[in-house]
Amino acid sequence: MTGFPVGFELAEALTAAARELHESTTLDATLDAAVRLAVHLLPGAEHAGVFEIEGGDSLRTVAWTDDIVREAETADRLHWQRLWTSPVVHVTGDGQDGERPGLRSVLSMRLRADRRRLTVLTAYARAPHAFDEQAARLGRLFTEHVRLALNSVTVREQLTEAMRTRDLIGQATGVLMERLDIDAEAAFASLVRASQRENIKLRDLARRIVGPTEKN
Repeated sequence: MTGFPVGFELAEALTAAARELHESTTLDATLDAAVRLAVHLLPGAEHAGVFEIEGGDSLRTVAWTDDIVREAETADRLHWQRLWTSPVVHVTGDGQDGERPGLRSVLSMRLRADRRRLTVLTAYARAPHAFDEQAARLGRLFTEHVRLALNSVTVREQLTEAMRTRDLIGQATGVLMERLDIDAEAAFASLVRASQRENIKLRDLARRIVGPTEKN
């Protein structure tokens, strides 16, 4: 895309991007789609990545379009500190903080932020002044769609895990009922007491109980 899309063109582009993001079924797939779509959608973007900063300085690359993105993020990233309070940080390539070797334009956009972790979507270009204010505004619109998709897939994964945990605990309760010749309430209470006594999560204890049964 060579220019900033307007009107129906912009709406159609964002709608198509949102549809693809929400069709992703896992967190990793959503992040991979986000960096690929950022390059396709944002005018001037050649590369993109998603990064997490823990505790203000520990950095982890969670999605990237190519290796140059991972190499670039070993460089100085003082501009990222501004993303705790600003949704977008724009580097033009005039020697400002945040410029990467070989990647002179940087457009960083906050996806998520809490007390401990900052998640950032960053687009890069080799030429200076590749991103203007219009690109930054489009980036903010796009990251909102990414954020919604991430929230949606996170909820789905949590619900899936909750269902798996419920089934696992139910199986462990059944095993204890048979072994100890007790009812379901007493079996579950025994499971809870053992979890507290051994300082182990209920689901992990249930997995330990059910495991040998599943192998037989």
